[in-house]
Amino acid sequence: MKRTTILLVGLFGLLLLIAYLVLQKPGEKSSGSESAGVLVVLDSVAVDKISIKSPASFSWVVLEKHGVEWFLEQPIHYRADQNYVATVLGQIKHLETHGIVSSNPEKQSVFQVDSTGILVTIFEHGTEKASFIVGKPTSSFAETYTRKLPSNDVVAVEGSLGFTFNRQLKDWRDRTVFTTSRESIKEVKYQFGDTTFVLARKDSAWLIGNDSTDQNAVSTLLDALANTQADDFIDSLGGVGPKLTAQISFNGVQL
Repeated sequence: MKRTTILLVGLFGLLLLIAYLVLQKPGEKSSGSESAGVLVVLDSVAVDKISIKSPASFSWVVLEKHGVEWFLEQPIHYRADQNYVATVLGQIKHLETHGIVSSNPEKQSVFQVDSTGILVTIFEHGTEKASFIVGKPTSSFAETYTRKLPSNDVVAVEGSLGFTFNRQLKDWRDRTVFTTSRESIKEVKYQFGDTTFVLARKDSAWLIGNDSTDQNAVSTLLDALANTQADDFIDSLGGVGPKLTAQISFNGVQL
């Protein structure tokens, strides 16, 4: 009985060793917790083009810098969200890697750093600087598997890069309709069909004619008008715009 037990334990140990060797294919390594450097070394001021192909857009999204401003060039021409492009560049510049996870080409699909990943290409002064594929998040969701081309090395980098790059076209566009300081708004004119009235600031109070107003409601309105943002775009919805229901005029602008 004792000899049988020893044989079974030995067999179990041998099976564990075989399983480890099968799973640990050549080139497979564990990622370390310490930083192994940045994924891409770039000069964010010199970057003038970013191309992204992601599952969310189903096509290439190309951003180009004209002067000091960024614009979408593919699949449409439109002013880009300036703050978000700056955020993306800052994130790319500081992508800390935590060691090689795998160098085995057969494992790229496991980490989604093959054709199913998000391909990002950075250009400086019109010349390609670097390309990398963003894969799936790690089990901790604090890092993302990434592969810099043309290398086969898969590394884990800090942050949720899928959220950064896997965005719909509308999310790259500038949604600003109008922006100003709320203090500069002195008068707001409304027109609903045949009904017209003017909301005006007199001294420190907002009035409609000689009638008082709900100051909290006016404050909310001023905040909305001072930073009017779109939720979506008619061309991305594939339909016609809603019928005109009201006109609002202030600071020489009509909405």
